[in-house]
Amino acid sequence: MSRIVVALGGNALGNSPKEQLEIVKTTAKSLVDLVEMGNEVVITHGNGPQVGMIFNAMANVDPTTTEDDMPFAECGAMSQGYIGYHLQQAMEAEFKSRNMRRRVVTVVSQVEVDPEDPGFSNPTKPIGEFYSEDMAKKLAKESGFIYKEDAGRGYRRVVASPKPKKICELATIKKLIEEHNIVVTCGGGGIPVIADGEGGYSGVDAVIDKDRTSALLASKIEADILLILTAIDQVKINFRQENEKSLDEITIDEAKHYIENGEFAAGSMLPKVEACIDYLEHSNKGKAIITSLEKARDALNGKTGTTIIKGGE
Repeated sequence: MSRIVVALGGNALGNSPKEQLEIVKTTAKSLVDLVEMGNEVVITHGNGPQVGMIFNAMANVDPTTTEDDMPFAECGAMSQGYIGYHLQQAMEAEFKSRNMRRRVVTVVSQVEVDPEDPGFSNPTKPIGEFYSEDMAKKLAKESGFIYKEDAGRGYRRVVASPKPKKICELATIKKLIEEHNIVVTCGGGGIPVIADGEGGYSGVDAVIDKDRTSALLASKIEADILLILTAIDQVKINFRQENEKSLDEITIDEAKHYIENGEFAAGSMLPKVEACIDYLEHSNKGKAIITSLEKARDALNGKTGTTIIKGGE
């Protein structure tokens, strides 16, 4: 039996509540396959479309002002709750159809970040809806938020993307795993919080990369495998060129070499490969695999996917 942290990509969830309800039925089949193989599975997930939808809905109560907007950390918490709810329903239904008795539980989780993280001095993560330049300037003056032009489509608020430092509910997560629950946690990279100096935490406007948090979680619970699921079956170099090549197994050093050569796009594959490296460098065992949701079982059996190992193994 292997302990596996499965990081679900956005393609496993959809872009709206209605779409998500249908897509998670297929997602649940792949996840339950992994459990049926005898593995101990912990699930993380993205929340980009979902948290943006929640943030927009709250802002649209009065789109001309930011005074009563729901804080972004609270929007992240809401997204964790409803995505977990959908995954719980879908997985428990799939377990029942296979006559398997397993419990799925969602932990709404906070992740501590460093208030001095350089990400806070250069916010880059766009959230919420698009505005005209004039409206963006008005809202920026009123709220103090930062708005930037986004790919010629208008102006959007941007927030920081700091690195995860500590998973606040880690002890609870470990206990639930030990009691043989399938745990859904650290959704969207976790709710970003900073220590308030009095033993508590305060939410901050930020988005933590979910693959980096997944790597941190995998190392802290001593997972055997970090399985990052995305839209493609294998990582590629020379992408979309005549000499394109799929990678079967590479070492940390080889992965770093490819990063230095600019093989992986910053907005897609790069953070996934970097997360795999983070996990392996902070783990005494294990391997990291990047593949598609549909090929997850085959990847664990060595039939596809890109496996990253420490090297010398």
